[in-house]
Amino acid sequence: MDRLEAMSVIIAVTETGSISAASRRLNSPVATVSRKVAELESRLKAQLFQRTSRRITLTDAGRAYIDACKRIIEQVDDAEREVSGEYRVPKGELAVTTPWGLGHTHLLPLATEFLEAYPDISLRLMLTDRVVNTSEENIDIAIRVGTLPDSNMIATRVGSIRIVVCASPAYLNARGYPKQLGDLATHDCITIDDHAIPAAWRFVRGGRARIAPIRSRLCVNTSEAAVLAAIEGAGLARVMSYKMDAAKRAGKLSIVLEEFEPESLPVHIIYAPRKPVPLKLRAFLNWMTPRLKARLTLP
Repeated sequence: MDRLEAMSVIIAVTETGSISAASRRLNSPVATVSRKVAELESRLKAQLFQRTSRRITLTDAGRAYIDACKRIIEQVDDAEREVSGEYRVPKGELAVTTPWGLGHTHLLPLATEFLEAYPDISLRLMLTDRVVNTSEENIDIAIRVGTLPDSNMIATRVGSIRIVVCASPAYLNARGYPKQLGDLATHDCITIDDHAIPAAWRFVRGGRARIAPIRSRLCVNTSEAAVLAAIEGAGLARVMSYKMDAAKRAGKLSIVLEEFEPESLPVHIIYAPRKPVPLKLRAFLNWMTPRLKARLTLP
């Protein structure tokens, strides 16, 4: 049995919480992962995991063993990075995840510039609105929108995002500027939903919620489509500010009802603590953080 491989397997099972999740992380069949765990327990003559129908957890013996395994694997990884030069020059692959729209609008243009600046670093970008388990899916860096849950991840705030109501100047000149939430009922609204046409927009500010009835003349399933429809004059759209920033700068969209906007959403770069920090990770953080801040600073 390859001891380092076996250690990597039980670390993956521990961190992901199940055999199936570990198999996805390791890109290995479930049966193979299960067999390696069983073989290791047999060789050690100790039960490392308590298994239930829902989750797998460490036994007392497993907790002691996994701590030693993590130290060993970290030492081996550090030795390999040192030999490969990762701690001397920024090089290697980085995996980064971000929400789809934020990634397309802001991260992707910056990423191409970053690659030009650091020719020995490669990026694997996962642009998805799904909240990715960074440990399970081998992600080095995540960009998150909204309040972060408590965790041991290191977080750096890089900006904020507003949720805005916007429309084209042509539409507003023809139909008038809404001044109060009640005015929305007399306007054409562009809504976003996969299954039904929404009949109201919910606004929350200072802990106070207000429901504003709307008349949806067009319902689409993506905010990008809503922005394009608003540019064409189809009505008022309600979207995250970064999705309409370019159109606003170009004079194609204007924001209305600003005093009723909810509190802005924070944007953070997060990553797992590592000592020492690989130069490729430090290079990405030092290069990307100020540029994202410049793009995501609220006016």
